[in-house]
Amino acid sequence: MPQMTVSAIIVAAGSSRRMGFDKLEADLGGESVLTRSVLAFEACPDVVEIRVVTSPEKFAAVREAAKRLGISKLVEVIGGGAERHLSVHAGLVRVGESCNLVAVHDAARPLVTPGAISRCAAVARESGAATLAHRIADTLKRGNAAGEVADAVSRDDLWAMETPQIFSLPLLREAYAAVLARGELVTDEVSAVSGIGHVVKLVENAEPNLKITIPADLVVAEAIRRQRE
Repeated sequence: MPQMTVSAIIVAAGSSRRMGFDKLEADLGGESVLTRSVLAFEACPDVVEIRVVTSPEKFAAVREAAKRLGISKLVEVIGGGAERHLSVHAGLVRVGESCNLVAVHDAARPLVTPGAISRCAAVARESGAATLAHRIADTLKRGNAAGEVADAVSRDDLWAMETPQIFSLPLLREAYAAVLARGELVTDEVSAVSGIGHVVKLVENAEPNLKITIPADLVVAEAIRRQRE
C-alpha cells in the first residue's frame, strides 16, 4: 500500500438557508461550486478516492459533471443526513481499510488547492489529526443582549477552522462513535476528535479558502479564481 492514501468525503447536503438559493449549484467560472471542490481533490496526488455526500436531487448532476470532466476518483455519490455530522458519518462508514487517512471537506469551500490538501495530509500522516486553518486578523469584540459592545476579545492564539480536516481512519471512526453514542451535535471533525482527547494540529493556510455563505462570497471567489488562472 502507498505510504499515504487519502479518502475524501465532500459534504454537500446543506440547505443554503442564508444564501436564499442553492449555493452549491451556483456558477463559478463555468462549473458549479460543488464541482470546483471535487476538481481540487481530483487534482491532488495524495487523494485516491472521493465520495460526495449530498441530497438525492443532486446525484445525477454530480455524476454527469464527473463523466464530462473525466473525474476518475469519484467512487460514490451517497445521500446525506439531517445534520452535517450525520452526512459525514454516512460517508465515513463507506471508506475501506485500503485508505489510512480520511479528508472531510465542505463543498462550499471551492477555492481549496491541491497543494493545501497535500500539506494538511502530510501533517495528518505524522500526527493522526490535522486541519487547515488561518489566524484571526480582525479586531474582536464581545456583544451583549442589547446589541452593544461589551468587551474586547484577545485574538492571540485564535484560529478560524477551514476544511479539509484530515484524520487517520481509525481515529475519526472512534471520534464519530463517541459523538453518536452521546447524541452530540458537532459542526466539524476537529470538535469530534478533540472530544475524545486527541490533539489536532493546525496547518496554516495562506491561500484563500473562503466558505461560500452569502451571495457576495461568489463575487470574491470568482475574482480569486480568475487571478489564479
